[in-house]
Amino acid sequence: MKIIAFYLPQFLEVKENNEWWGEGFTEWTNVKTAQPTFKNQNMPRVPLNKNYYNLTNVESLQWQAKIAKKYGIYGFAYYHYWSEGNMLLEKPAEIMLENKTVDIPFCFSWANHTWTRCWADKTDEILWKQKYGNKNDWKKHFEYLLPFFKDERYIRIDGKPLVILYAPLDVKEFPPMMDYWQKLAQENGLSGICFANQENMYNHELTENGKKFDYGIEFQMNRAVRQFTNTNLLFKCERVLNRVADKVSFLRCKATTMHYTYDQIWKIILKQNPIGKTWFPGAFVDWDNTPRRKNRGQVCIGASPEKFEYYLTKQIKRAREVYEKDYLFMFAWNEWGESGYLEPDEKYGYGMLEAVKKSLIATNEWDNINE
Repeated sequence: MKIIAFYLPQFLEVKENNEWWGEGFTEWTNVKTAQPTFKNQNMPRVPLNKNYYNLTNVESLQWQAKIAKKYGIYGFAYYHYWSEGNMLLEKPAEIMLENKTVDIPFCFSWANHTWTRCWADKTDEILWKQKYGNKNDWKKHFEYLLPFFKDERYIRIDGKPLVILYAPLDVKEFPPMMDYWQKLAQENGLSGICFANQENMYNHELTENGKKFDYGIEFQMNRAVRQFTNTNLLFKCERVLNRVADKVSFLRCKATTMHYTYDQIWKIILKQNPIGKTWFPGAFVDWDNTPRRKNRGQVCIGASPEKFEYYLTKQIKRAREVYEKDYLFMFAWNEWGESGYLEPDEKYGYGMLEAVKKSLIATNEWDNINE
């Protein structure tokens, strides 16, 4: 079983974030300033030994790769940001490409969404608009990615480099762009591109253009949470109360915080059928996005290494027996601003990573992780 963890590259300064959020902003800014919104909330989260790393340091990338492989993570899916020739947060992947000592398989997930100010002032003011350009831009984008595709560490499925498109729904440029990239790939010595879709609401198997995708990735816990929030009456009440408490601060407490339990979400995941035959299963470590969203965030209560191991073991078995797949996609390696991380922290140490290893051993997958 190959576990691929989604990877956020926002742990470095870039001029755009300095302009939008203030000098020195990185993802750690939200993490360090986070405060609990109710009693006994696991907040703030603190990396083990206060390792607030900087991803412009190759030593940090080497450390991440080393511990990931040690505990059974097969590879990383780096979030990639490109809009009509403009990029954000590209430096960590470029440093990784230049340094073979960052020894771990990787691929890209093009996070094709517009950036807004919703973290800070709860508005939809656009900071960075996602644009897709024309054929010239598609070629420029492909040529930028080509050295990554040709790197021996790049993850290949069916002999082709894996490219994940985060949200393809209603993006009219994607079908012709995908055809063009397939052509360019073959012209450059590749056998093609393996395209995967990461949007639960878009079943590529049901549309003609969707058939350009080889696979889908069930993005968990998003799929399970959508089911929960659409059917749970108590949560719907919390959502209303949360809007009131957002304006009246002394009302903020657990009852006015949108929350659910770790057990509730994982039990939904383990009962869900695959979206389709070509979909990879997903898993998640934890979730609490109040460092970013403050009172308007959602909190998953009750995560622990023991529970994570228990549920992940079951999901790995389902990956083999129900999905009939060799890959499982994990939220996440280092989403500290949403509390979805495998990296060690002050509360559990390496507990979440140890849970991954124990799950792989329990399912007789440990010896297969590097095949």
